[in-house]
Amino acid sequence: MTDRSACNLPQGDPSWTRRGFLRSAAALAAVPVLVAADPAEAAEELPDFPAGVALYRSAYRNWVGEITADGLWACAPTGPDQVVAVVNWAWRQGWRVRPRGSSHGWSPLTLTEGTPSDARVLLVDTASHLTGVALESASSVRAGTGVTLETLLTYLEERGLGVTAAPAPGNLTLGGALAVDAHGTAVPARGEQRLSGHTYGSLSNLVLSLRAVVWDEDSGAYVLRTYRRDEADCAALLTHLGRALVTEVVLRVGANTNLRCVSRTDIPAGELFAAPGGDGRTFTSFLERSGRVEAIWFAFTEFPWLKVWSVASTRPLTSRRVTSPYNYPFSDNVPTPVADLAGRMISGAAWYLAPVLGTAQYEAATLGLAATLSADIWGPSKNTLLYLKPTTLKVTTNGYAVLTTRDQVQRVVAEFTSFYRERLTVYAALGRFPVNGSVEIRATGLDDPAHAEVDGARVPLLSALRPSREHPEWDTVVWLNVLTLPDTPYAETFLRELERFLLRAYDGGHALTRVEWSKGWAYTEQEVWSDEEVLGTAVPASYGESVWGEAAGVLDRLDPHGVYGNAFLDRLFR
Repeated sequence: MTDRSACNLPQGDPSWTRRGFLRSAAALAAVPVLVAADPAEAAEELPDFPAGVALYRSAYRNWVGEITADGLWACAPTGPDQVVAVVNWAWRQGWRVRPRGSSHGWSPLTLTEGTPSDARVLLVDTASHLTGVALESASSVRAGTGVTLETLLTYLEERGLGVTAAPAPGNLTLGGALAVDAHGTAVPARGEQRLSGHTYGSLSNLVLSLRAVVWDEDSGAYVLRTYRRDEADCAALLTHLGRALVTEVVLRVGANTNLRCVSRTDIPAGELFAAPGGDGRTFTSFLERSGRVEAIWFAFTEFPWLKVWSVASTRPLTSRRVTSPYNYPFSDNVPTPVADLAGRMISGAAWYLAPVLGTAQYEAATLGLAATLSADIWGPSKNTLLYLKPTTLKVTTNGYAVLTTRDQVQRVVAEFTSFYRERLTVYAALGRFPVNGSVEIRATGLDDPAHAEVDGARVPLLSALRPSREHPEWDTVVWLNVLTLPDTPYAETFLRELERFLLRAYDGGHALTRVEWSKGWAYTEQEVWSDEEVLGTAVPASYGESVWGEAAGVLDRLDPHGVYGNAFLDRLFR
């Protein structure tokens, strides 16, 4: 879990300026700064605040440090009852409440950049106390939304249970993951049958019920209410984007599996991402055989790092048994050459070193896999699914989900990577290097509500993995991300071109582009999350106006006073 220890750095210390934070982010995790509240100051600025709820001053830093705030009021409720008291206090006092878990995200769903320290915004820390975990039945688990995925998956593993796929970072809180339909990478391999209690969709698709603090018209206050998966309102809360506050969930789980993960760095991008129709070692060929694939393609290099997971009940002879997660230390702990190059690029504006950094990252992966014997590992699912620590290189990223049919996956991959390579080459010829990280490509199934194994289960309304009513044949999502260091010149312009290409190429014909909520999207030439056409038209249209309107209507009704929200969410749901 995130370290919550106090820090006595003065507000003016240069190490906590935005630029200083971005420089340190190449090696360090973003840790909230907690300063205990002065009782007199708290009484003056937060009159009648609920007794017994710990108050403090806190800094906020998102994953990469692009969204920061200092000196905000924050609290750490010890349980759901205290959460209810805090929310009602905020409503009566005209404050807004922003739940905070591990702050591992990019988009301004929690806070917007520039939020002043005197803003009437209260951070509600879920990770301190809302962390309970207990089996509800042999195939379900009850968990507080502040528990980390690593803690939850460890608890399940010890009881012979697990999930099909999960995000790579183990420090994500469950509540944060569900709010943005977090996912891993998995589709059924050829001939594979889904195990009971499992899904190939997002973690939101595993929810059986949840408890949320919502407005109750009869009592004239916010109350704690339980929503079952078959209730209409639950569909909006399953992926709520921070427009709600969920304190606890019950998840469907199934028997754990052992997974083998084989890494390769010897297949050229031209072959892996080739146009469909060939018989080479393509992305789809691995997807068919194993169902669980991730490609990491470092900028200005030719050989991606390909990871392929497969179900293996017993250890293959060539695999190394792993008993804990995070088995790529060369990725989690930035190698010196990579850190030095990243530091030179940020501090010295030496962005022309992007090809050198790409090569250094590729070589670190290739040599690291061999040196740590991690190119072929095997063990309980958690130990190969979780592989990213907060100490990894901090980069910003865009994010999109392309819905299509299984037989069109290679086409999507080929078209996207071809456009990306062509534009990167054009920019480089002009002396511009907007990308210095990598392209990451994954594939998942959709959120099939039948996987919850509850009669009448609802589909998450705002999950990017929501099935299309117009195209029921679409059964697969291709996830596309481009990573680069913060403040890289021309990055926004370049990523805007990629976004426009995706929205144009996959406009609902044979495929459809949706944004990945936690990442970067809605690019202008200078900024991210700012393009009004994407915010106001493209995003709602990708779900259908009726679905978008239904979700917005439910979230407004459950929070008619706008306690849960910020300026960005107000624009998105206007």
